Amino acid sequence: MRIDIVAQADAELYEAFQRLVPQLTNNNPPPSLDDLADLVRDAGSTLMVARNADGVIVGALTLSVYRVPTGIRSIIEDVIVDNAARGQGIGEALMQRAIELAREKGAQNISLTSNPMREAANRLYLRVGFKKRETNAYQMKL
Repeated sequence: MRIDIVAQADAELYEAFQRLVPQLTNNNPPPSLDDLADLVRDAGSTLMVARNADGVIVGALTLSVYRVPTGIRSIIEDVIVDNAARGQGIGEALMQRAIELAREKGAQNISLTSNPMREAANRLYLRVGFKKRETNAYQMKL
């Protein structure tokens, strides 16, 4: 397995996200090639992919690092591991690389949210060192 930081959006990346995003959510469609290109170009976001021994993309996550008045923060979003590749340490490898990169970029902490029904994912986050926060989470649809 190999973890890569995506430098270019191409047909391979597009096809991987067409396959992976429906395994994460039914609430949002998979990104277009233009959406992926915009993400890759965004200086505040880092898209990482995990590749199996054959070089096939089997997982992904996005790390965003940003500055606020009280310091440098980061957030991990859209952690996806292909159903067929689960249980092989892919999610943990992606998370560890994202944690390492956030530290390198000076982040003081990393946040993430996860659906409680994603039990394996929630166990992973605890295993790699995340702590469940007691907070009020708010969202506004725009």
